Parts: sequence; structure tokens; C-alpha cells
Amino acid sequence: MARVTRTDELRSRLLGYRPTDRLWGWLGPGLIALVGGVLRFWTLDRPHALVFDETYYVKQGYSMIRYGVEMQVLESLKDPNAAFVDGNPEIFSDTAGDLVVHPPVGKWVIGFGEWLFGADSGWGWRFSVALLGTLSVLVVGRVARRMFGSTMLGCVASFLLAFEGLHFVMSRTGILDIIVMFFALCGFAALLVDRDRSREVLAQKVGALGRGEWPRGAGPWLGWRPWRWMAGVSLGLCTGTKISGLFFLAAFGLMTVWWDMGARRAAGVRHWARGTLLTDAPFAVVQTVVTTAVVYTLSWSGWFLTSIGYHRNWDQYHPGEGVLWLPPVLRNWLKYHQDQLAFNTTLAEPHPYQSNPWSWLVQSRPTSFYYEGPTQGVDGCTVEQCSSAVNPVGTVSVWWLGILALLLVAWWWLARRDWRAGAIAAGVVGGYLPWFLFQDRTIYTFYAVAFEPWVVLAVTFVIGLWLGTRGSDPVRWRFRVLVVGGYLALTLALFAFFHPIYVADTIPYEHWHWRMWFPSWI
Repeated sequence: MARVTRTDELRSRLLGYRPTDRLWGWLGPGLIALVGGVLRFWTLDRPHALVFDETYYVKQGYSMIRYGVEMQVLESLKDPNAAFVDGNPEIFSDTAGDLVVHPPVGKWVIGFGEWLFGADSGWGWRFSVALLGTLSVLVVGRVARRMFGSTMLGCVASFLLAFEGLHFVMSRTGILDIIVMFFALCGFAALLVDRDRSREVLAQKVGALGRGEWPRGAGPWLGWRPWRWMAGVSLGLCTGTKISGLFFLAAFGLMTVWWDMGARRAAGVRHWARGTLLTDAPFAVVQTVVTTAVVYTLSWSGWFLTSIGYHRNWDQYHPGEGVLWLPPVLRNWLKYHQDQLAFNTTLAEPHPYQSNPWSWLVQSRPTSFYYEGPTQGVDGCTVEQCSSAVNPVGTVSVWWLGILALLLVAWWWLARRDWRAGAIAAGVVGGYLPWFLFQDRTIYTFYAVAFEPWVVLAVTFVIGLWLGTRGSDPVRWRFRVLVVGGYLALTLALFAFFHPIYVADTIPYEHWHWRMWFPSWI
């Protein structure tokens, strides 16, 4: 019999049981992501119109590729949207930059698709978001497998995200929120890998030398931790898409330090709190906060390297104003951010589809992105009156169960101290709770896509708890597997039922109305 060393015991205590990562661990979520990707890319160019906030971000994405910054639309154009949709993207002034209320990364991402496929069709407008939406299906499956130690649960998480209506529509719409979600999820995934790798290092070092041999008994340094650097880059890109990414940075930064503290304590390090605060936390700040700041700054390279961006020469027209001890370029950049912050915190213009964060999980007021009512003989309409709509109605089997799952996750974390529940809670705290501070601002239900992966992980976590292990009671386990299969089938059926209003199919008006289950959905 092989000798069990102290390192082996520590590894088991710190990491727990994890099945071998066989090919199916990648293949299962990968196949689901492939199917989800085909659905997202199919008829991606429909409708041939700028839907909802595509009017901003699709045009700004092209401006980024063309000029390096977001430029003002020519005032002489009566209908710049019509000109852009008709294949004439040259609608910008080449001398006047525009005030844009979000950082550049998301527009660079959308612009990349326009650079590849042209700015004259939905393929260019939406390619990048469809790609990131597809990849997120794979990432969430791999995250679930790593967290729960089950390939089956990894496939469940991928399935739920692949066939969830809000995520599906946002993956086919050239706006920023799916980009925020993707980079936040990648940052979270990188920290999960770092958690396992750093605990392996801790087990080896403490097991080899013993706790008493470390100076002050605080435990060892855990190395350069490249996956945490990757998390910092991802969170920098998230923040560079929308400044709300800072909330993910704060939540995940505290989470990774908390994990380090728990690891040192579990390994038997005498002064585990001191070791974390003196050894791990400062390095974590550099890897996450400082890296995010560097990536965020670099994302503004187009603004820094040109002279035509908004406020680029603000100091020349406002001598003696601003933070005078800063160099002029940084003074101008700071003024730009002040204008952005003022807009984002005071926007309160009423909109018929605005919603309160309390309603997002219920999906009581989805945002209608696009609606046309063709009559017989127009756009394939074969009856007297038809509808063609893009409405990101969330798949209620995911969201409504998600409410109960999040409540159970909160209890499981507080009562059982389960790190997996705490990790899911961190994603929700970073992506959802901050919006309750801005309830007077004009905000929309589709913002919920930013934290949707953690709702899916919560549902998957609860499914895993309910299933239990096969060995405890095989008959009951098989019954519960069938119930879970029925739940997934229901989710797929709901997705298929609402699919026509996700992709702007032309359907009879009566059929569209069947899908408006509540008056608030209209």
C-alpha cells in the first residue's frame, strides 16, 4: 500500500475530492456550447436594423476602428441610422469627438466584428457578442465542473445558459452587457483555477517543512500565481467595458483573499490571518486591482494617441480649471471621467421599459428591443396582421427557480460555510446588489445578464444538493435524475416556444400575443 504523506493529507483537506478531468469534462460542455453557438449565429443578421442600444454601440464600434475614438455623427444627416443600415457607415465628423458614457473595451470588441465582416450587416454588428456568448456557455460549464466536481453538473450549467432566453438574445445584440458578463465570468473562472493551484502549492510547502519552521508561523509565499494575473486582466477588460465592472473586482478581490485565509487556516498554519494579510493580500491587490487599472488605462490608447477624442484638448479651452497638478492629458482624461460619472449617476429620463432591480429575477418587465407589425404580403406575412419582434424574455424556469436557489445558496453559505455557495454569492453581490443603489436611475431588466452565470450556478448547485450521490440510494437517485431531466426538457421547450420572438421571426399577431403571458411583457 502506498504511504500517505502529510502533503497528501493536506492536499485532500484543502482541495477535497475531485474526479479525474477526462475528455468528457471538456466534451460535454463543449458540445452544448457548439449547439448553443449554432443557434446564436443562425440568421444573426436578422433583423437588418439597429435594435435598441445598437444605435449607439454598433456605430461607435465602427468609429473606434475607423478613427480610434468615438466621433460625433454628422449633424447634416437627417437619419444616421438609416444611412448606416443602408450600407453607408461614413456618417461621422472627422474632427469632433463625442461624449460616450462607457469605457472603450466593449466598442473595440464590437468593432472587431465590423472589421472582420464589414459594417453593413448584422454579421459585422453582432459577430463578437455572439462569439463571447457562445464561449460563455463553455466557460460556465467548466466552472460548474470545477466547483462541484461533477461533469454532469457542468453539462447542466452549460445547458441552462445555452437555452436561456435573455442570454440568447443578448448574445445576438450588439450592445455591451454580454461583454461585461463574459469578462467577469472569465475573471471568476481564473480565480477558481488559482484557488486550486495555490492550495496545491500550500499543501506541498507546509507538508514538506511543517508549520513551525516558517518565520513567525505565518506560512509560505505561494508563488507568482499566473491565474490570478489572468483574473486581473479579465476584470480590467470587464471594467473597461462598463465601469460597473469595479463591483465585480471588489467582490472577487475579497473572495480570493478570503480563500487564501481559509487555506492557511485549514493547512494548520499557526498565524493564518497574519500570513494572509501580510503575504497574500498585498500581492493580490497588485494582481487584481493594479492590473485592472493598467488594463483599463491601456484600453483608452485610442484616445491618448489621437488628438480628436472628446475632451482631448479640454485644458486649452479651460485654463486654470481641473486638477492643475496633473499633466494636461491626464487632466483632460479625468474631466472626461467626471462627465461620464455625472451622466451615469443622474440619468433619470423616464422610459416605457425601465424596471426596478427588484423585478429582474422575476422577469416582470423585459425590454422590447424591436417590434414591427407587417401586414399580409409584407416580409412573409401570410395572414391579415403579423408581428416581428426581438424581446429578451428570460426563460422563467431558470429565473424563477433561480430565486429559490439564491436564497438557499445564501443560507448554505451562512449556515454551512460552504465555499461554493460563497463564491456564487460573490458573483451576485458584484453584478446585482449595486444596482439597488441606483433605483432612481433609468435601468433595464437586461442588465441582469451580467450576473446570470451565477444564477445558473446557483440552480446547478441546488440540483446537485438535491440529487445527492448515487451510492446512498440508487433508486431514489435515478428518480431524481429523471426529474432533473424533466426540468431541463421544460427549459428547452420554453426556449423553443419563445424562440420566434427572440430572432424576429414573422409570425401571426395572435401567436405573438400568446407569448406575452403578462400585460407587463407588452
